[in-house]
Amino acid sequence: MSLQPEPKQRMDGNLCPLVILSVFLLSGDLLLCSAAFLEPVDLLYDSAVRAFYGGDYESVVRYMEGALSSHGGVRRIRVRCRLRCQDQHPFHETFSDLRFFDVVLRRAACMNACIEAKLGTQSVHKVSDEVIQDFNRRIPYNYLQLAYQKLKQPEKAAAAAHTYFQANPEHVEMGQHLEQYKDLQGVEENHFVDREARPHQQSFTAAVKLYDKGDYEGAVSLFEDALVEYYKADVECRALCQGPQKFEGHDYVRYRYSLHEVMSDHFTQVLHCEHECIRDLATRPGRLSPMENYLPLHYDYLQFAYFKVNRLEEALQCALTYLLFHEGDEFMTDNVDHYREILTHDSTPREEAERYLTRHQLELELLLMGSKIMGVDFTEGNYWSSTGGRDDSNRIPSGTDGWMEYVPISEKKNITVIVSQQLKEGGPLLYDSVQLVQNSVALNGTQRVLLDHVISEEECAELRDLAHAVTMAGDGYRGRMSPHTPNERFEGATVLKTLQYGYEGRVPMSSARLFYDTSERVRRIVESYFMLNSTLHFSYTHLVCRTAITGQQDHRNDLSHPIHADNCLLDPDANECWKEPPAYTYRDYSALLYLNGDFEGGEFIFTDMDAKTVTASIKPKCGRLVGFSSGGENPHGVKAVTSGQRCAVALWFTLDPLYRELERLQADEVIQALDTQSVWGQGLTINPKDEL
Repeated sequence: MSLQPEPKQRMDGNLCPLVILSVFLLSGDLLLCSAAFLEPVDLLYDSAVRAFYGGDYESVVRYMEGALSSHGGVRRIRVRCRLRCQDQHPFHETFSDLRFFDVVLRRAACMNACIEAKLGTQSVHKVSDEVIQDFNRRIPYNYLQLAYQKLKQPEKAAAAAHTYFQANPEHVEMGQHLEQYKDLQGVEENHFVDREARPHQQSFTAAVKLYDKGDYEGAVSLFEDALVEYYKADVECRALCQGPQKFEGHDYVRYRYSLHEVMSDHFTQVLHCEHECIRDLATRPGRLSPMENYLPLHYDYLQFAYFKVNRLEEALQCALTYLLFHEGDEFMTDNVDHYREILTHDSTPREEAERYLTRHQLELELLLMGSKIMGVDFTEGNYWSSTGGRDDSNRIPSGTDGWMEYVPISEKKNITVIVSQQLKEGGPLLYDSVQLVQNSVALNGTQRVLLDHVISEEECAELRDLAHAVTMAGDGYRGRMSPHTPNERFEGATVLKTLQYGYEGRVPMSSARLFYDTSERVRRIVESYFMLNSTLHFSYTHLVCRTAITGQQDHRNDLSHPIHADNCLLDPDANECWKEPPAYTYRDYSALLYLNGDFEGGEFIFTDMDAKTVTASIKPKCGRLVGFSSGGENPHGVKAVTSGQRCAVALWFTLDPLYRELERLQADEVIQALDTQSVWGQGLTINPKDEL
């Protein structure tokens, strides 16, 4: 009995596939049943993490599986409600302004009622960016595989490990776990499933495998499945783009934008997200670059597979469809001529592809118009390029269903571009105690430096005590897991928060002042050594300690912080680093000042762009400083801390005064006020970010 699905019957040519898909999506029983509201994702996730560190692995499984189920359920409900409300309240070809806003308001009311009927109050299901990133990076599956392992359920642990590894192939430890699971009794090959697999990519990959084996009948069926799933995923992706957008450049307190300006701005950002669904659907989990020529390849494979099974009508139709994407392609044009000659008649491309490309072109025209209104440049990427090149700075991942959140193409404000200056190094170190250990040449790179004796042993100890005291007082991360590995906990503090706690008497003010002064010392050293011809400003400063979790270090080979760059998105597969959001593109220099060396592991490493070849390794110790430029020329990471605690001051700097750290400016005011015995200001908030 064949395991391959039967070929699907084609849709009626008179029906629009997008309408059919909308009906299909809305026919599910999710909207029809009246079950209890879904529990909030972040509450379940937090409960699972707490249970993990409490050793309650049954609760880990219960809460984490619930979080994953709720996460997927919220997404499905939002998609289906938005599609249903679009169908219930369509726009007509001609109508007045009042009729337009009547439809808009009715859709809004419809979506709110539909979503809240299933989820309850929507605000309950708004989660932080950190939780969203964790789910996009599949972090819950890392916890699940460890919990299932402890509960002696290897088949479920294998599935969770495999799912996590698909989006994190650089995770060495997980790769080793998978090899171990393969040797366990009771674990079979079919247990290694990707629980988050995207159906259109899964069908396409399976189809290519059959094609390569010469099973063209099976390949045809799966390629057709992949196309159906692709257009379905496109509908869902576009529906998710209709959520809230970020307007960081707008001042809603003093609202001055006209109605049509706000509408065009919002619509352009939504449209850009929808336009980028092409890239999102072609990008594999955990990757930055999409698969080359993804959608057209379906029709290329199909035209030849149909030819091999002697179905020339379909072969000609698929070949003509491919030419819609690559007009004039010599190879495919020859195939079309060959099919026409044998059949003695012509055919037409597939209607779903024609509609898809027509909409794509119309979107492009509107995007160019909207971007001009917003005052920004927009360059259309070559979405169907067979070379997979990325040749412009505006092609950003939509993140609607990938690991990265969608970032608007504009904040509607002018940004000063810092002109690249000639790179130099070897300037004065400013302080007598500071010693040069290695320069860029010795560290096998560019714009790198290693210095010792930046601060004393006593100052190191005082800053370590400060980190612990602030955490005990309730700041930092309250001993939560590291954002990069569940095998370590971390705690930290910012300059402003330590000053606030110092004023309140919860930590010594002298220690808070030492943190402030030390960060300024590092800034001055970096600015002087690299001979910068403009002022280096603070972008973010963080005092952080990482602690190895006892009992979770056996056979550990993962990194404490994966290889990355500080102002661009490292893409090892493409050997590139894309300087685009959500990377902190304004960061120019980075530095780490170490506070101790009495721990195992935790070496700082530089690598090549492949994120594998180590070019330099640095063992931390008190007073040691590593400084470097923040771009793709300096990929770096941190090896696992396998015993003890590693503490450091992490600093990022920018040459652009527009991106000076607000907290630092507030801290400067606090220092000035304290020096003049002024009264402490209230209401300051902290927004911790990832450390180096």
